[in-house]
Amino acid sequence: MPVRPTAALSALLTAALAATALTACGNGSGSSPNTLKVSYKESTDNSVKVMDTYLAGIKKEFEKRYPGKKVEFVPIKAPDSEYYTKVQQMLRSPRTAPDLVYEDTFLINSDITSGYLKPLDPYLAKWPDWGRFIDSAKAAARGQDGKTYGVPDGTDTRGLWFDKRVFAKAGLPANWQPKTWDDVLAAARTIKRKVPGVTPLNVYTGKPAGERSTMQGFEMLLYGTGNGTADPLYDSGSKKWIAGSQGFTDSLQFIETVYKEKLGPDVSDALDPNFATAVNGELLPQGKLGIDLDGSWLPQAWLPGSGHEWPDWSRRLGLAYMPTQSGQAPGKVSMSGGWTWAIPAKAGHSDLAFDFIRTMQTEANAKKWYIANSGISVRKDVAQDPSYATAQPGIKFFTDLVAATHYRPAYPAYPKVSTAIQEAMESVTTGDRSAQKAASTYDDTLKDVTGGQVTGR
Repeated sequence: MPVRPTAALSALLTAALAATALTACGNGSGSSPNTLKVSYKESTDNSVKVMDTYLAGIKKEFEKRYPGKKVEFVPIKAPDSEYYTKVQQMLRSPRTAPDLVYEDTFLINSDITSGYLKPLDPYLAKWPDWGRFIDSAKAAARGQDGKTYGVPDGTDTRGLWFDKRVFAKAGLPANWQPKTWDDVLAAARTIKRKVPGVTPLNVYTGKPAGERSTMQGFEMLLYGTGNGTADPLYDSGSKKWIAGSQGFTDSLQFIETVYKEKLGPDVSDALDPNFATAVNGELLPQGKLGIDLDGSWLPQAWLPGSGHEWPDWSRRLGLAYMPTQSGQAPGKVSMSGGWTWAIPAKAGHSDLAFDFIRTMQTEANAKKWYIANSGISVRKDVAQDPSYATAQPGIKFFTDLVAATHYRPAYPAYPKVSTAIQEAMESVTTGDRSAQKAASTYDDTLKDVTGGQVTGR
């Protein structure tokens, strides 16, 4: 794996990617009255074409349903953080804005505040299917003004994937279920000692992995600290972000331990923005990773036609929920997010764009997407369909975690808070700072990026 780029190189890369995105949209969504431009995140793994395949089918159905209309895709192949940069560049001008864009729920409020997205309430009020979406999914795409700016296409949860082959060699149980953080670390230490050549534990970290580090790594720890009831990042009562919490330092201490004791991947690998591709396509299938703190969607990379077909994955891998720090109630923790389809404020064909959303979100097409994407249904009708619940091993496990899940604070400052968390993680991963010093630096940064809207705990 290549080492992470220098700051200067990263800046040049971001600028180049943004320019590419602007060029990719050509003359913008207004170039043809009969052409709908749809932009989405294309997998950086060339062999994984789940979204491409699904959208190709929707395009065919849409063009048949609306004679004379054409769909033009504007795929963006980039790691998450670079994708967000490119999308925001595109949304700033009617010349470059697509008609429909794929928005991560963590970023949508920032884009709403920037005026990049169009409220969808007039469309939703006339769309009967909107009543079939679960309330938490609707809330994820709602702005602080109470209006809705996106239609979610699923949600997700997170847990611990572990390799039963590695566990057998290490003398660990096939039905492993840790009760505390120490149990997770103990298993990783056993793997390191007894199964050489295998990475014991993967926890995503640092800025290159972007929100994957924050949500799958850090927040899966942080939300398992304390008493499990209060949000450890944001105090909704005072409407301020939380600084100086012991849970924050403890979570960084866990990351520090993983990399200081060499229980995780090599630092250069961990800080590669494409490391997730290696985890999904190589390390797990090849039995080179013991435990992976990761998401419910992983099997999409292993299904037939995915490019990394792995028929035995459900027999080779076990699933365990992530425990709370000391086993305190509720005993388990998960984070949920997801993506939405949104219409840019500067889109040229808003009505047609919503027609495309409605085509994607028929009950049949929604179910097809959830299964292909290894996603969790946000439609009540699909969730109650037995063919969905039994379509793939692991769906029930991850769906059951919704009861113990948490959602990120959906406020405009969150993307900057997330970046500050990634910087703190990276500094303890590389050994540049101790957990205590990294937490202190985070507190200072938090004051800056939230305009001083900070409270202690």
